[in-house]
Amino acid sequence: MFSTYKSEDVTILLKDISGLVKPQSTEEREKLIQAGRHYSEMLPLEYEPSAAYLKTYYGALERFSAITADAVANVAEKIFADKGAAVVLISLARAGTSIGILIKHYIEKKYNCHVQHYTISIIRGVGIDKNAMNFILQRHAPKSLQFVDGWTGKGAIQRQLIDAMKDYPQVDAGLAVLSDPARIAAKFGTHEDFLIASSCLNSTVSGLLSRTFLRNDIIGANDFHGAAFYKNLLDKDLTYQFIESIERNFNFSKTFKENLDGEKNNGGLAEVANIAAEFKINDINLIKPSIGEATRVLLRRVPFKILVYSLNDEKNLGHIYQLAKEKGVEVMEYPLKNYKACGLIRALKDV
Repeated sequence: MFSTYKSEDVTILLKDISGLVKPQSTEEREKLIQAGRHYSEMLPLEYEPSAAYLKTYYGALERFSAITADAVANVAEKIFADKGAAVVLISLARAGTSIGILIKHYIEKKYNCHVQHYTISIIRGVGIDKNAMNFILQRHAPKSLQFVDGWTGKGAIQRQLIDAMKDYPQVDAGLAVLSDPARIAAKFGTHEDFLIASSCLNSTVSGLLSRTFLRNDIIGANDFHGAAFYKNLLDKDLTYQFIESIERNFNFSKTFKENLDGEKNNGGLAEVANIAAEFKINDINLIKPSIGEATRVLLRRVPFKILVYSLNDEKNLGHIYQLAKEKGVEVMEYPLKNYKACGLIRALKDV
């Protein structure tokens, strides 16, 4: 166990690569990624939040804890109705891990049962960690498994998961998320693109774990995918501060009505295609829609523009305004439909 997560909350199926990989700057990684290096072969330098940004994070957490708790409850009820008390949660590291713990705690407290929870790696363009999947399937029935993540952007991870489960036909490839503006998840808390406060930070709200890592000089054929533990950030860890802030807002007697517009469609992907055409972006991987993805692109990539549905929504987008200001990135009002924000990365060959 390497992280600040409690062992009773999650079994981490990742190899500890702490100290084995030198983190690289955002600019250095961006050049390598656009030159063809896969993002999973590198680790980023962790963004050190400014005092102003942390203040924005705490404000966002306070404003959105109740909405987040309701989304956790809504999706947890759908999971329990489908899988029952034998459900096994598999959260997708790293953003899904804290969300998996919240769903686990909700089900356990409401239904007085024990929920097994694992976190494993899935990497866009590469696939799921098969050693981790085999580990879980040696211990649990395929039909009991439920994949969990925080939100959907373009739905790339859901599509990756569907492709990966071709090797495991008895396992349900449907993803459970809190926020599903892409309208592609099988189970969701809401279709609204709202701010899940954990998306504002990196490892300090994710058990001090890095992004997952896969490079064959460090990860062997029988190893789980890797992650580093940022032990040097122990005094800045907010993982359980986030989890407990949401749990204080759990309402076990509340009932949830299904969204009337809940049917899945390609609205999110169609909107991304329109943005790509308007801004002449040939690679849709350089377009990062949703509040969560726009936040992450500011933290980990080099965007040239952030689109927002409003320039005057401090409640939902204050942390994005602050990050963009710190990093000198233009924020532009744009008539977004499925999303409240979208990050655009310029292809370096066009610079």
